[in-house]
Amino acid sequence: MMTDPIADMLTRIRNANNIERPFVEMAATNLKVALAKVLLEEGFVLGYRTGKYVETATEAGTTKDFVEVEKLGEPHVVLQVFLKYGPDGEKVIRHIARYSKPGRRVYQGYKEVRRVLDGLGIAILSTSKGVMSDRQAKKEKVGGEILCTVW
Repeated sequence: MMTDPIADMLTRIRNANNIERPFVEMAATNLKVALAKVLLEEGFVLGYRTGKYVETATEAGTTKDFVEVEKLGEPHVVLQVFLKYGPDGEKVIRHIARYSKPGRRVYQGYKEVRRVLDGLGIAILSTSKGVMSDRQAKKEKVGGEILCTVW
């Protein structure tokens, strides 16, 4: 039984990044999609998509096709996050870690949120206005739970 799906998502991204995979797949939830959207907006990933696999029979056997899904209410929906690398293969995500944990939640107001790595990294917050980066939260003057830090 998984108790922290966000930590699982971050670990999957970290592990795939370490072995330089082009994308990583995981079970999709609205929160995970929102995290992937923030990572895309801040330039840490190339993109993401949600969908489900449909097995189709061919002459050679069965293949899995990825079908786009508009809403996440269907069972076995998959989130694919496409990782980003530099021109020489250097990693764009050098560090990604969970900050607030199920056993110790960390909430901060927008004035208390510190810059990550002197502004080179971001903190991702879950606020009353949705999931957003620390820069956007300061701009909108809203605080919340700090989910993770990325640089």
